[in-house]
Amino acid sequence: MPGKGMSIHFFSSHKTLSSLSSFSSPRTPSTPSSPAFSHTFSEDVVEENIANAATMIKKWDMNSPSITKLTSLFLHNRKEAKEFLKCVKDLRCAMHYSVSEHSTSDKLVLAQTLMQTAMKRLEHELYQTLSRYRDELDAESISLGRSSDGSSSYVGDEDENGSEDDDELRRTGETLTEMGRISQLAMADLKAIADVMIGCGYGKECIKIYKLARKSIVDEGLHQLGIEHFKASHVQKMNWEALEHMIKNWLTAVKIAVKTLFSGEKFFCDHVFSASDKIREACFCDITQEEALNLFKFPELVAKSKKSAERIFQLMELHNMLNVLFPEIELIFNSEATSAVKLQALSSIHKLGDSVRAIISDFESTLHKDSSKTQAVGGGIHQLTRSVMSYITSLGEHGNILADIVADHPPPCTSSFPESYFESPSSHNSRGSAVSLHLAWLILVLLCKLDRKAALYKDVALSYLFLANNLQFIIEKVRTSVLKHLLGDDWLCTHAKKLKQYALNYETMAWNKVFSSLPERSSSPVPPEVAKDCFRRFSTAFEEAYVKQTSWIVPNRKLRDELKASIAKKLAPAYREFYDEYRVILSGEKFLELLVRFGPDDLENQLSDLFHSSSILGSFSSISSPRSPKGCIPHQK
Repeated sequence: MPGKGMSIHFFSSHKTLSSLSSFSSPRTPSTPSSPAFSHTFSEDVVEENIANAATMIKKWDMNSPSITKLTSLFLHNRKEAKEFLKCVKDLRCAMHYSVSEHSTSDKLVLAQTLMQTAMKRLEHELYQTLSRYRDELDAESISLGRSSDGSSSYVGDEDENGSEDDDELRRTGETLTEMGRISQLAMADLKAIADVMIGCGYGKECIKIYKLARKSIVDEGLHQLGIEHFKASHVQKMNWEALEHMIKNWLTAVKIAVKTLFSGEKFFCDHVFSASDKIREACFCDITQEEALNLFKFPELVAKSKKSAERIFQLMELHNMLNVLFPEIELIFNSEATSAVKLQALSSIHKLGDSVRAIISDFESTLHKDSSKTQAVGGGIHQLTRSVMSYITSLGEHGNILADIVADHPPPCTSSFPESYFESPSSHNSRGSAVSLHLAWLILVLLCKLDRKAALYKDVALSYLFLANNLQFIIEKVRTSVLKHLLGDDWLCTHAKKLKQYALNYETMAWNKVFSSLPERSSSPVPPEVAKDCFRRFSTAFEEAYVKQTSWIVPNRKLRDELKASIAKKLAPAYREFYDEYRVILSGEKFLELLVRFGPDDLENQLSDLFHSSSILGSFSSISSPRSPKGCIPHQK
């Protein structure tokens, strides 16, 4: 037994004093008694508690040569393991009483020595349990012990008397798989060990072992998900194909990381260290924060990389994933210790939104600045129309995601919109309306750019045909895609009217000379010389119009048929009537076939051949024009 001087030096240590400061009051009989009897009874209880603890603790002493040195206490006999923990708790109470009554007693020195021996055993048991059941304590297995409301269904250590393995699971756990059952028992053991170690002042040692074991599981889990340490310089230098692959992997990994890995680890940590909010928060932070910050920083690094129109869709996918997961992220990393993780996820959401809006703005600016003199041959669909509408349609398909990004950021110049742009079905939904306005604005910018390109044609009729073709393409793209829902029927109706006006303008400019070559209907016949002149002017005008328009195209069948039907309706009946009346009168004229070059049937056949130049569909030629028309929308700087 150590001497008195040694005893005084030992109890001056920080570990002992801090341990004893947290002890609870010892159990004392509830029967009233005199102070002398109470003191004698407490001394007896202390001696009994120390003696019982000594027997149990020495049996499981890590320095003992017996077989117990190599045996796991909790694996050997769970009932005895609970008795061991109870002895340690009783020893703690005995030490509390002793330090308050006789701080230099030999009993206290013995109790402290036993406590240190017990803690070494519990440190060993904690490490062995975490290592042995590493697979059973992964995030997926842990989730099996969670009830539907997210609370724990694991058994604690409230039963001081202990119980057999099969009785230790609650009735709700009877349907668990073997792995789930083992997971529950292991977690109950870990919680019991942690409660005792922390209660006895050995929380630092407990946490160190726990963090070492669990952090490796989190790190390994993220590594298996393909998450590497992201560096800004590396992301900036990556080619798009490699970065796109990394984004796809991240989108899959982050969902598993949040819903399973981090959520399971949070649940595990909260369960094991349920006795102390401060400890469980700090422990969870140390285990997950570094990897969580790295995981949630990746979208921000992507947002800061080179911006281009084709990257916007991946950025929106990243934004959407974080937006969807953020409530869970906020719930998991809900302490002050882990607030940096929550802030990083929020920062990435904001940076992604900024980047998406910047790309849309750059896309509009590029459209404004387009100065190409390239002309669609035959007045067909311009490549700019195809590419811009394809892009806008894709944006529309991401409308729900885009709504969150542009809700508070209206287009730059909505006052330029016709009133009909605001009368879509989605106008009652502020989020949907924001997307509709942005997409309608981009289409309006495209239409005004097409007006400029139409001015490049030297033939005014062809410029109107070009506008009709391209507007028809735009309308059809809207009508057959998600854009119809976003822009609404009023938008379609307004632009259909504009299309009819383009078609009418084309018809007037291309065929007015032919129409006017025939005399107006009159009750009195015209003289033969006038009739010959009419035939001559009609044949020349029709041939010029026909030859010129054989290279013009109308890709859309409906528009093509409508144009030909409209021309034929105005021209064919009038010409047939004139032909039938004056062809007989002029039958004696020499070289009549040169004068009357087209019969009514020939005319209709010729008209039916128009706008079918499929061989040149989509081909282009470069022209230069001295005209520099002004656009209809001021460029937004």
